[in-house]
Amino acid sequence: MPIIKPVTDLQNYNDVLRDIAVGEPVFLTENGRGRYVIIEMREYERQQAELQLLCELMKADESVKAHGWLTQEEVERELGLA
Repeated sequence: MPIIKPVTDLQNYNDVLRDIAVGEPVFLTENGRGRYVIIEMREYERQQAELQLLCELMKADESVKAHGWLTQEEVERELGLA
């Protein structure tokens, strides 16, 4: 169940921070509309790493579509192993 609080609750931010659980963001509203999200630093870092990985996978997919796959011999040659 999402935790939703008005941004004015930040005046007593200890109460807001107490409601943050691992993997459970706190959504802050302003004038009744979603405005901010508070999450744990570990969760933020995990999300950023996941986003970066997905971007790299997308680049790899686009490269494969444009240039095709390399053979094992081509990879070894590119890495200086052959």
